[in-house]
Amino acid sequence: MPAVTEGPERGETGDVLRYEETEDNNVSPTDLSEMLKEGTKESHDRAENTQFVKDFLKGRIKKELFKLATVALHFTYSALEEEMDRNKDNPVFAPLYFPIELHRREALAKDLKYFYGEDWKEKIQCSEATQQYVDRIHHVGQHEPELLVAHAYTRYMGDLSGGQVLKKVAQRALKLPSTEEGIQFYVFDNVSNAQQFKQLYRARMNALDLDKNTKERIVEEANRAFRFNMQVFNELDKIGRALTEEAQDGGFPVHDGKGDIRRCPFYADKLAGTAGPSCPFHAMVGLAGQPLVQLVLAACVAVAAGAAAWYIL
Repeated sequence: MPAVTEGPERGETGDVLRYEETEDNNVSPTDLSEMLKEGTKESHDRAENTQFVKDFLKGRIKKELFKLATVALHFTYSALEEEMDRNKDNPVFAPLYFPIELHRREALAKDLKYFYGEDWKEKIQCSEATQQYVDRIHHVGQHEPELLVAHAYTRYMGDLSGGQVLKKVAQRALKLPSTEEGIQFYVFDNVSNAQQFKQLYRARMNALDLDKNTKERIVEEANRAFRFNMQVFNELDKIGRALTEEAQDGGFPVHDGKGDIRRCPFYADKLAGTAGPSCPFHAMVGLAGQPLVQLVLAACVAVAAGAAAWYIL
């Protein structure tokens, strides 16, 4: 079948990249792209069936939780792209180095600035599950750079595929601006055709000079990357369950989603799983919402107002 060629895309060096469509029957079972596809199917399915992802796809995502997910992505991609920059000339990874097309650090910085303000760096911190993921990426980049392929494949190919679905869900569920503030992470301005770019990327993977054992190690590392992602998802799911403490439908939330979430001790304790029976402020607000209490309060206000008027007269 003749190659279908897209318009020019410029790589880091200014060279023109030409994306070519390739038929599936041109792929060999021993090609790295095919080994990764087949070897990570089970992990991919498990990741998609985590509660966090299922809720996300149904539009059940609170803004505070989405913000924390964006924080996790920031730390993950900062580590990944630092190690990719370190290995950009290493032949075991260099053909997959597409900083202009793929790198997400700047996009994530824009999203975090949108959600947290100019001083966003002072308001975020790396979670435990994310830190484990970050540590592994740094280890790989510094000691086993050939395995960096697995982490790049797992993240970027997912971002160009299912990530585009999550973008639309988040924009609709969180009522984010149509101008795409808050979801820049999912916007690849320098990839004009995601499907063709993914095929180019897979072709580059298949052209890497790797023996069978190294390919199998890359598949194993890709499954490890999926596990790290699932640990982050599960951590976010636990936080999400704590966020159900927020009052709904015009009630008083424990936290308004702005600024430092640690300002309310009760909220911070809930996230840490160490909360006591109640928070005085939270309990008082909840009590004030009861109809009988509201009636008593209104009567007290009326009596006080009458007494004040009598005193003035």
